[in-house]
Amino acid sequence: MAKKVLSSAAPKADANGQTQQDGSASRGALVADIIIANAPDPVFVSDLEGKILQANDAVSELLGFRKDEVVEQSLSRFISAEETQEFTAALREVVERGVTRDAVLNPRSAAGEVIPTTLNASALRDADGNVIGAIGILRDMRELDKARAYAQRLIDDAPDPVFVSDLEGKIIQANEAVSELLGFRQDEVVEQSLSRFISPEETREFMAALDEVVERGVTRNAVLNPRSAAGEVIPTSLNASALRDADGKVIGAIGVLRDMRELDKARAYAQRLIDDAPDPVFVSDLEGKILQANEAVSQLLGFRQDEVVEQSLSRFISPEETREFTAALREVVERGVTRNAVLNPRSADGKVIGAIGILRDMRELDKARAYAQRLIDDAPDPVFVSDLEGKIIQANDAVSQLLGFRQDEVVEQSLSRFISPEETREFTAALREVVEHGVTRNARLNPRSASGEIIPTTLNASALRDSDGKVIGAIGILRDMRAYEEVVQDLEQSKTELQEKILDLEKFEEVVVGRELKMIALEKELESLQRENEKLKAARASA
Repeated sequence: MAKKVLSSAAPKADANGQTQQDGSASRGALVADIIIANAPDPVFVSDLEGKILQANDAVSELLGFRKDEVVEQSLSRFISAEETQEFTAALREVVERGVTRDAVLNPRSAAGEVIPTTLNASALRDADGNVIGAIGILRDMRELDKARAYAQRLIDDAPDPVFVSDLEGKIIQANEAVSELLGFRQDEVVEQSLSRFISPEETREFMAALDEVVERGVTRNAVLNPRSAAGEVIPTSLNASALRDADGKVIGAIGVLRDMRELDKARAYAQRLIDDAPDPVFVSDLEGKILQANEAVSQLLGFRQDEVVEQSLSRFISPEETREFTAALREVVERGVTRNAVLNPRSADGKVIGAIGILRDMRELDKARAYAQRLIDDAPDPVFVSDLEGKIIQANDAVSQLLGFRQDEVVEQSLSRFISPEETREFTAALREVVEHGVTRNARLNPRSASGEIIPTTLNASALRDSDGKVIGAIGILRDMRAYEEVVQDLEQSKTELQEKILDLEKFEEVVVGRELKMIALEKELESLQRENEKLKAARASA
């Protein structure tokens, strides 16, 4: 069959080598036909003026034109004047350098839709190796653009200030909440180094966070105090997570800032209420151990503060009064009200001091506590408080909405009820890190909802401290990662599909090259036979 093709291409042979040229042209046409007909992507062939000589069915499916409406047309019919110049430049590069040049094209379909595509234009050569046109492969970018736009909306619509930076700390993108926090316009933030807004020491802290993101692929929380446009130093906490490219390589960070001003005010206000109280004021746990005491307590009893704090109240009062105080604590727990009691503590010199418990006006302190409570309840993200054993002490409505459990089904439960044993160990390790380093540690958790769904989340666990600064638990902020992971899965699927198509094209290329080599070998064999035949004819003629 191969001999028949070659012989039909050879009748016009002459001394100028026309036979080789026609045979090569046949091979070139055959190769182009095979590639174009079997390619999964839209493929076309154009001459060096941009006229389309051939196009496969995928081009028609993409653009909505019949093949006879595409072939013999200039590509400029389907793209803008500016993109025509871009394509012409691509053709020049193919001619000059013999390499493929990627370009962005937005052809208009038969229905008038502008379709975003990428073009891979490679050289089409004649038998002498001269570039006579281009083979163009188009990639439909609509789905990828949708995924990118969705990810963009996730950042833009985030309630917290969110920015994206490269690994040198340059801000590539920032949402409107960043501008509201700092008082700078977006064009005054984007393309700037984060070091413009924070101190040199905090710049080093942020770069260390980036190093941790690169090395461990996890989020590292840090305290930043950026300076606003008005010169105000704003206390924030930063949750910096990895930004990866299509190959999974870390190329930057996505930073989420939390404004800590209101929370810091509430904590400082509550602390001042205790320290500045004219009366002796102390804080105890439910077993009667004194956790905090102001200077007035020391003046009353004659003990230094370090001789009072961490001591049981029973050290200073009689067993009967200890029972009375314990009953008061039970009433506070059960009814949420203050109970008056008469106590007669013993001073440092052994003198019994008559003291009557007086109900103080705690409305301001209650306001501060209620404000802090509202910060948790009104948080847009799921927020919970746990002790150091992982028991959930408090949870806002967003936790219930995420998991589908009522609050009374969450509070007082161990977090291990909702996550796997492996993740329980991860959370316990996070708690240890909080205790040891006093910093937030981000971890991946996949709690199981009431309906049995596994929900991917990220956990930002920060220290919960008592009045002495001792870590007594953790405040956990969960981020629902389902939408993000859907985007990542879509991108991974697109990447896999593209890789498969590339492999398909490479296989086609191997097949085509193999066939071409066989045809060349057959041609050489035919030429050899023809020479032998000529010799035999000459020998017979001379004989």
